Amino acid sequence: MNQAYMSGFGNEFATEAITGALPQGRNSPQRPAFGLYPEQISGSAFTAPRDRNLRSWMYRILPSVRHGAYQPWEHPSDLSATAHQPVSPQQERWNPPSMPKQDCHWLSSLKRMALNGSAAARQGASIYVYAANASMDECFFQSADGEWLIIPQEGGLVIVTEFGKLDIDPGFIAIIPRGIRFQVNLASSTARGYACENWGAPFRLPDLGPIGSNGLANPRDFEYPVASYIDKPGSYQLVSKLLDAYWVCELPTHPMNVVAWHGNYAPYRY
Repeated sequence: MNQAYMSGFGNEFATEAITGALPQGRNSPQRPAFGLYPEQISGSAFTAPRDRNLRSWMYRILPSVRHGAYQPWEHPSDLSATAHQPVSPQQERWNPPSMPKQDCHWLSSLKRMALNGSAAARQGASIYVYAANASMDECFFQSADGEWLIIPQEGGLVIVTEFGKLDIDPGFIAIIPRGIRFQVNLASSTARGYACENWGAPFRLPDLGPIGSNGLANPRDFEYPVASYIDKPGSYQLVSKLLDAYWVCELPTHPMNVVAWHGNYAPYRY
């Protein structure tokens, strides 16, 4: 089945999986349709100028604060690199990461290769490679440190987010903004590629200047997901990243339970 998308970089979008779920003329009605819970997620200060103000309203089956207590989570891969380690002037090359012999999903397979700046200072980035042979299934991820740029090299991915699904094959990229829950599933038996966590200001399209009005990437080629939801109680894990540390908690229901949303802060692909 072909996935539907909405196009336009940074546009104001409105989408609902059930007709009538999206309120009209207001953001947080006293009695939301279908008993949904309104929540706003912000990607900027709420006082930011209009052209840099990032926020979206979500209407979900259960509030996002419905979860168990957080416990430290030890990432199985080597994420020990820090910005304080000496950097060699030697030219470096790396072979592609080998596929794991046991089941290993995208999050567990991440291996940090380089970084600059820090998540605490809100500047710089961290670069990873991944080699996975399993989908995340009942595990989900959320980063409070930065937005994630995911670049598949081999094997397609199906990225399930609170805002909807993104299908990305080699030749596509996906951006998951800070604070949004998602999981990465495989469209084939294995997948390999790159990821970058941007700790600084959100990605934006550069000014064109003398290049002209039709230069570089076309805003219409950036695609955003339409609303889709999963209403499925069960036992799920949410791994959260905060100040470069990982934490895990239990969820009583599937976190992708957003029935409708509107705004300009959402994941997208290109």
